[in-house]
Amino acid sequence: MEKSANSDQSDDEFSPKKRLEAPNHRLIKAGITTIPDMETLRECVAYENAHQNRTQILRRLQWKAEELREDEE
Repeated sequence: MEKSANSDQSDDEFSPKKRLEAPNHRLIKAGITTIPDMETLRECVAYENAHQNRTQILRRLQWKAEELREDEE
């Protein structure tokens, strides 16, 4: 079986559900901290909006987006 992209493998390990539905706040924070790119971040925002829509988590995702944008510059 061929790998079509690196994200395919990481999606299996750390899907938005696994990142954002952790049993405690520390693990959710770690899941957000380890988001590697904007595509994964967008998937997490979409998941959060559709399932929990927690303001605090969305704010953390926004901070992560700002961090990723700064890293791209």
